[in-house]
Amino acid sequence: MPQTLIEKIAQKFAVGLSPDHKIHSGDYIMIQPAYVMTHDNTGAVIPKFKSIGATQFFNPRQVVHTLDHDIQNKSEKNLEKYRKIEAFSNEMGADFYPAGRGIGHQVMCEEGYAWPGTMVVASDSHSNMYGGLGCLGTPIVRTDAAAIWATGKTWWKVPPIAKVEFVGSLHKGITGKDVIIALCGYFNNDEVLNHSVEFVGEGVKHLSLNERLTIANMTTEWGALAGVFPIDEVTFDWLKRRKAFIEERGLEGVPSDEDGNVRMDAIGRKHPRINDERISEIEKNIILADEDAFYSKEIIIDLSSIDPYVSGPNSVKIMTKISELKEQNIKIDKAYLISCVNSRVEDIKEAAEIINGKKVADGVEFYIAAASSEVQTECERLGYWQSLLDAGAKPLPPGCGPCIGLGVGLLEDGEVGISATNRNFKGRMGSPTAQAYLASPAVVAASAVSGKIDLPTGQAGFDWQNDNLSIIGEIKVNTKSVADKPKVKILHGFPELIEGDLIFCHQDNLNTDGIYPGKYTYIDDFTPEQQAEVVMENYDPEFSKIAKKGDIIVGGFNFGTGSSREQAATSLKYKGIACIIAGSFSETYKRNAINNGFLVIECPELIDDLKKQFGTEKLTVQTNKKIRIDFRNSSITFDDRQYSIDPVGEAAQEIIIAGGLENWVKNTIEH
Repeated sequence: MPQTLIEKIAQKFAVGLSPDHKIHSGDYIMIQPAYVMTHDNTGAVIPKFKSIGATQFFNPRQVVHTLDHDIQNKSEKNLEKYRKIEAFSNEMGADFYPAGRGIGHQVMCEEGYAWPGTMVVASDSHSNMYGGLGCLGTPIVRTDAAAIWATGKTWWKVPPIAKVEFVGSLHKGITGKDVIIALCGYFNNDEVLNHSVEFVGEGVKHLSLNERLTIANMTTEWGALAGVFPIDEVTFDWLKRRKAFIEERGLEGVPSDEDGNVRMDAIGRKHPRINDERISEIEKNIILADEDAFYSKEIIIDLSSIDPYVSGPNSVKIMTKISELKEQNIKIDKAYLISCVNSRVEDIKEAAEIINGKKVADGVEFYIAAASSEVQTECERLGYWQSLLDAGAKPLPPGCGPCIGLGVGLLEDGEVGISATNRNFKGRMGSPTAQAYLASPAVVAASAVSGKIDLPTGQAGFDWQNDNLSIIGEIKVNTKSVADKPKVKILHGFPELIEGDLIFCHQDNLNTDGIYPGKYTYIDDFTPEQQAEVVMENYDPEFSKIAKKGDIIVGGFNFGTGSSREQAATSLKYKGIACIIAGSFSETYKRNAINNGFLVIECPELIDDLKKQFGTEKLTVQTNKKIRIDFRNSSITFDDRQYSIDPVGEAAQEIIIAGGLENWVKNTIEH
């Protein structure tokens, strides 16, 4: 069967497959990614790693540590945390980048870890950014990171894959940020939630590598688990220019010799990852999707129909033409040119040219931070950084800072901010009573000068005049044939069948606080029995009286959205629930459940039928009817109707049999 680009990359980095297993969406596989990156959360992964009995990394060359989130925090507690991470990293022989080197995702691209045609994971949701380079970048949770450190691998379920076709080209002054804001705001009904996205079409070749990184980065906010661009001449040109840049400047601190020592590059020395041999290799072996590969959804958008847009306030699902907001005279208090999505050289240049000798408006604070120290140094060399400082911008060190709600310059009560960051969730950048908008660097710079959300028409590099466009876009949903679905091999210890009473909890977007109230999350000595007593307390106080051991919960769509607390999965497991079936799951919830040996299954057709049959008036319905799951034939039977589900493959079965990922890792390293 034909494969998509993402399926082909996953095939390269899957391990333990039978010789005839061709990977497709829905498969559970064991992956051995080229690299795994952790940042400040390395401090939380270390105890997980040690608790499973691991004492050394499976492959130190696979592991990258970057410090980037809380680098403005000079408290002794944080500095000690950073020292411990660095000492651990050096002891284990990983590649380490200290605070001030830059945001981890930018470092991963600059240093050639995010390489075209490879799979790279990180314990951070914006690892999607690597897709701008044709690299399958996708997030993992901390337990996965510990598993990869110890064994080199973890499990992954290949998500449904959507194809986004770009036609036409952008008008001058429209940027990649406008494109992704348009995608988030126009297709704003979770069309790509928990999908991976492949970008295709003639319009792609007109997008710079910087624009591709921006779009790929914010596929996270669109709801996707990855956003991958094709590997083409734009990719190769960037790599060659990057190689020349490194050699010309003799950049320092590339930690990657065979012994894991930090190597100080000299002018002309070959970079261990970005070099002629590797570039030539991918040029000769370009990975392409098969023409007749299956995509669950196909989206087409005309780039020439995109205006300059602003996202928000406080939601990426809301977008407005900048020309319309300009007329509303929305006063701003703060502006931000920071983060991994839009603080590269091209972005800072764009902002500097827009400001062009002007001054930041009275009453406005304009914060700037480069995506990396290297970006800042280059912007200083070219004069862009000084132009922004001369205008009154306030510099911050290369790191996440206000984007993640840390350090100087956060939004205060009632303030309005406009930012070139990737997220404007309520309260993320400061006070929950503030309003946060997202826009391109050009719009942010123009707004900082005007003191209100403004359009930089007629200024350098931006001559956009037409604000009468309407987005031209469409979506098609495809149905996959299940006629040829093979029987699944069932491992010893994994049940071939599960049967139980069906409990229906209809609510879509049931969040983790509804499943396991936040007030219990940090009670460290809460026993499994106590967790079971309070499960679903915020969703329905009657749930605990209705549910019994062996029942099977069927939930709505996007089950387990919200925070990453593991107890939202373990509390249902401790309640004795056999498994959960839902229309779809939050990816983090799905990973936490399986990592804890608790099975979750997606079956949207079943949920649609149950809503028709039982309605949505009662939060918890004990149907008093049996539901049967047949894992060998990948099917569910309820009320004499059969539903197809994705195969629960051997990788997932191994984790469930072991009782969770940590136990699986212990078993692996013991043998």
